Amino acid sequence: MTDDLSSRPAGNCATREGTLRYAERFRDHAAAGYFRETPNGLMLSSLGIGTYLGEPDAQTDRGYAEAVAAAVEGGFNVVDTAINYRLQRSERSVGEGLARVFSKGFTREEVVIATKAGFLTPDGEMPADPNLYFQHEYLERSAFAPEDIAAGCHCMSPAYLANQLDRSLKNLGVKCVDIFYLHNPETQLGEISREKFSERILEAFKFLEEAVRAGKVAAYGLATWNAFRVSEQAKDYVSLESMVKLAQEAEGENHHFRFVQLPVNLAMPEALTLRNQSANGKEGAMVQAARALGITLISSAAILQGQLLRNLPPYIVEALGLETNLQRALQFARSTPGITTALVGMSRVKHVEENLKMVGIEPASQDQYLKVFGQGTRL
Repeated sequence: MTDDLSSRPAGNCATREGTLRYAERFRDHAAAGYFRETPNGLMLSSLGIGTYLGEPDAQTDRGYAEAVAAAVEGGFNVVDTAINYRLQRSERSVGEGLARVFSKGFTREEVVIATKAGFLTPDGEMPADPNLYFQHEYLERSAFAPEDIAAGCHCMSPAYLANQLDRSLKNLGVKCVDIFYLHNPETQLGEISREKFSERILEAFKFLEEAVRAGKVAAYGLATWNAFRVSEQAKDYVSLESMVKLAQEAEGENHHFRFVQLPVNLAMPEALTLRNQSANGKEGAMVQAARALGITLISSAAILQGQLLRNLPPYIVEALGLETNLQRALQFARSTPGITTALVGMSRVKHVEENLKMVGIEPASQDQYLKVFGQGTRL
C-alpha cells in the first residue's frame, strides 16, 4: 500500500500535515508517546472520543456536541461515531461539536472522523411502525432488496452503503469521512455461508474504493465485536488476512482497507492473547497479524461501559499506579502493543475533562504492562 495522503482534496479530510499540526498544538502538554503515527502517515491521539451510549433526546444531543468540542480542543483528535448510534443523532451531535471547534481555529485536516454503517436505523426517533418505515424509506427507493438483509437488522449491499454514506456526510456536516467502517459484519455469519459472506464483503469493498475515488471516504475498515476475538472454529470468526485479500481483489495492492476496530480492555485482551490469525504464513494474535498486513488497530470499549471502574485486583493497581480505576483502564487499553488509539465514550464535558488528564501521562512501560498482562487480565 502506498501513502496517498497528498492526493486528498485540501480541506476535506485529515492529512499528515494537519494531524502533525494538531499534535504540535499540545507539544508542551502531551507526554511522550501520547500521539502515534499510522502507516499511512496520520498522527492520532492515543485516546479518542466515542459516541455510542445515551438516549435519543435533545439533552443527550447537547451533551455530546459539547463533549466533542471539548475533546478536540483538549487533545483528542480521533472522533468515532456510527449512523445507528442514537438513531443518527450522535452523528449530528458530532457535526455540531466539530463546527464549534472549526470556528475557533482548528481545521478539518487536524481531526480524524470515523463512522460506520451496516445496521438498519430509523432517523431521529423510533417510528410507530419500523417495518413500514424501512419499506418506504429503503425498499421502495431501491436502497436494498429483502434478500440483502441478514439477522433482520443488517445490510452491507453497495446501494445501502451508498445511501448511508451520503446520510452520514450530511449528518456530520463534512465532505469526506476519514474512516468508514463496515459495522459488525460478522452479524451476517449467523445466517449466510462464508462464501456468500466473502462475496458481500468484496462488493462492499469495491463500493468503498469507488467512494475513495469520489473523495467521500479516505480509508475504510471493519468495526467488529466478536469477529477477531474468537477461535477459528467460531461461526462469527473472521480472518484478517482473508479480508486484506478481498481488498486486494477489489483494488489491487493500493487498496484503502486500512483500519480495524475491536474491543480491547482489561477484561477482553484476546487481540493480544489469542493466536487465531495468520499472516504471510505465520500464525499469531490479531495485533501481530495487523502489523504484518499494515492494518491500524483502534480499540473500543476501553472501560467496557463503566464495568471496569470497580473492584480492580490489587496487582493491577500496583502495576499501573495512577489515581483512579478509570485512568488504569484507559492506560491498559491505550498501552496494549499494536493499538494506536483507544476509544472511550464521553457524553458529557465532565467525562472529557477527567479523561484529558491522560494527555500528560506517558503510556505504560512494557514492564508495567507485562505485570498486568502476565497475571491474566480476564476479570
